[in-house]
Amino acid sequence: MVKFQHLFSPIKIGSLVLRNRIMSAPTSMADLMPPEGYPTRENVAYYKMRAQGGAAVVTLGDVIVQGSTGKSHPTQILMDDPHLLPYIVKLADAIKQHGAVASIELDHGGRECRRPYISGYPLGPVAEANYFGREIKEISVEQIESIAEAFGTSAATAKLAGFDMCTVHAGHGWLLSQFLSPTSNKRTDKFGGSAENRARFPLMCIESIRRHCGRDFPIEVRISGSEFMEGGYGIEEGIKIAKAFDGKVDLIHVSCGTTESLIGVVRVQPSMFLEHGCNVFLAAEIKKHVKTPVATVGGISDPGFMEEILASGKADIVALARALIADPYLPQKAKTGREEDIRPCLRCNVCEGGVIVKHVLRCSVNPVSGREYEHEFARPPTVPKKVMIAGGGPAGMQAAITAAERGHKVTLYEKTNSLGGALKFAEFVSFKEDLHKFRQYLERQVRKAGVEVVLNTAVTPELVSNAAPDVLIAAIGAESVIPPIPGINGVNVIFAADIHNPGIKIGKTVVIIGGGLVGCETGLHLAQIGKDVTIIEMLPELAVDANMLHRMALLEELKKYTKNITGTKCIGITLEGATGVGPDGKEQLFATDTVVIAVGLKPLSDTVEKLRNTVSEFMSLGDCVKPQKVGEAVRAGYYAAIDI
Repeated sequence: MVKFQHLFSPIKIGSLVLRNRIMSAPTSMADLMPPEGYPTRENVAYYKMRAQGGAAVVTLGDVIVQGSTGKSHPTQILMDDPHLLPYIVKLADAIKQHGAVASIELDHGGRECRRPYISGYPLGPVAEANYFGREIKEISVEQIESIAEAFGTSAATAKLAGFDMCTVHAGHGWLLSQFLSPTSNKRTDKFGGSAENRARFPLMCIESIRRHCGRDFPIEVRISGSEFMEGGYGIEEGIKIAKAFDGKVDLIHVSCGTTESLIGVVRVQPSMFLEHGCNVFLAAEIKKHVKTPVATVGGISDPGFMEEILASGKADIVALARALIADPYLPQKAKTGREEDIRPCLRCNVCEGGVIVKHVLRCSVNPVSGREYEHEFARPPTVPKKVMIAGGGPAGMQAAITAAERGHKVTLYEKTNSLGGALKFAEFVSFKEDLHKFRQYLERQVRKAGVEVVLNTAVTPELVSNAAPDVLIAAIGAESVIPPIPGINGVNVIFAADIHNPGIKIGKTVVIIGGGLVGCETGLHLAQIGKDVTIIEMLPELAVDANMLHRMALLEELKKYTKNITGTKCIGITLEGATGVGPDGKEQLFATDTVVIAVGLKPLSDTVEKLRNTVSEFMSLGDCVKPQKVGEAVRAGYYAAIDI
């Protein structure tokens, strides 16, 4: 019997019957496309794996209906490209061959477009200079009609390619959302003013799709239930917008936010500082006022929570994006009662932040994400080996799991009394609950894979000699950098890596020396548990080593909780506090009870070198090579094991 009855019951959307209530939400491509904007084999494999994992609908995201006016990013699929069809045929085929419904999200960037990507100036509801200072031209009625027609012809092309349905993107601050919003739509003609008028253009796009594709091609519309922006609309207006689409589409997908608002952007992909499913209430309110099925999205990853959402009538479908990047097989695992095997999403936004900056998707917990195509060619080893792993942090645990799953005999040694390494602190930090779950996940998988675990044992050359492994993987971590600051050894000084150690006492007031990601997150945690925290950073800005989306969210939280001093170097520590020199060259004493040093880590290189020549096949990875973030360590562990 299926545990989650509501989650795995079918639902009819238009002419389609979905096999369950889990939708793979629209996401950008996992790999950089060529300048022409054609999906690569890597992109096809990315979407294919979501279908293999059991999602009912897999949605190709970020597709532009009119390239000359609507392209908002350097490489996007342009539906009016006459050479595109065979590429998206392959993509639709890959999704459908595993039983999922293939959907495609149709969009237009509007005033978010940039001149290098389009012909002429970006188009918006009215002429203006946008918040980046770019000149925006008012879209004419003729252009509105042309773009509405482009939605219809794009949907027809998608249907011809084998897609089963489409999503009209009318949220998040793109063109149709710009018309729906009273903040950006100041028109005085029939496309502006009342909620009915502001919905006219999006409805024209939907009518065009119906005209070109018929009733057997379901339409989903994605809206922002609230803009979460000063001066923007809230849920009351979101309800009016949803009612305008009620009965005219087959599914109303309720997201939130707008590209114009920092708070809105942070909520579109809810950060770790927000509660899980923080946007569900928007869908729940809208569902009370419409007859059309409603989908909810945003920071949802636990099957039990999904079941509660559906059982309580807050939504009819849950849409997952990052949760399926972390584990594409989440639906399949939940259906077969293997929830504890689901790899938890950290909501760290390494995935989306990386796509924006590097145009390549990576995931902190899933080493295969963004590399699905090459994963298809991984083969088990022909000769099982005896593998010794030194270090039970994320790199060592992932290496142990992968090596054991590939048939090797693996023994994992950890010098402390528990596994986890640099992840152990997460147990004590409220906004790191998902990271703590990931540590627990890794520990479970280590034991399920049949890895022998030896605790309270450091790996030495003598131990290696006695054990005689074929392969030794050193993942022994790093130690805190001790900067040459007078007073650094004072009794009021501790290191960020040690704040949760037994016996460590932290005073009421705290000065953090170092405003990188670790220092900022440490400061935020201490402030949230009641400490008076000041963060001092030498550089002009805080957390420059964080991915852009996480940094945006983190800086917003720091504004609420901590005093933040940049451009200031600590030159001395006494029992009274820390002395810093600011940009003006003047010294200032920051009085405090406790000074926390968070200026980085250095690899345990000497220990690594002692182990290097003890076996013929040796690898070192993780922090003992170079201090790394979780995702880098996990990927290093995975690929080290693949290479054995």
